[in-house]
Amino acid sequence: QVQLVESGGGLVQPGGSLTLSCAASGFAFSMYAMRWYRQAPGQERDMVAQISSAGGSTVYADSVKGRFTISRANDKDALYLHMNSLKPEDTAVYYCYTWTTNSAGVVTDYWGQGTQVTVSS
Repeated sequence: QVQLVESGGGLVQPGGSLTLSCAASGFAFSMYAMRWYRQAPGQERDMVAQISSAGGSTVYADSVKGRFTISRANDKDALYLHMNSLKPEDTAVYYCYTWTTNSAGVVTDYWGQGTQVTVSS
């Protein structure tokens, strides 16, 4: 079955950097686009970044453009989120996500368990 396991979260000071990883298994990772989402306490889960299956196309939320970089290593079935110039407002649980669409157009969502990122002095 599809499994997404995030790691790399932690406590970092404002202005610092952190890299999140997502280990994928149970599906043909290289064939699927991937996303990072985040959810702060009391707020909705929002998309942070998306990367195409081959890694050639990326999309970012306005709030992280120029600071975060999404990447992937298809030979390792791994997804990454490199975060620089971190701000307190980046504090959230970060989730790895993918989806499939069957021939009938039904979408199935797959989420990791999340990893906590806290930006604080």
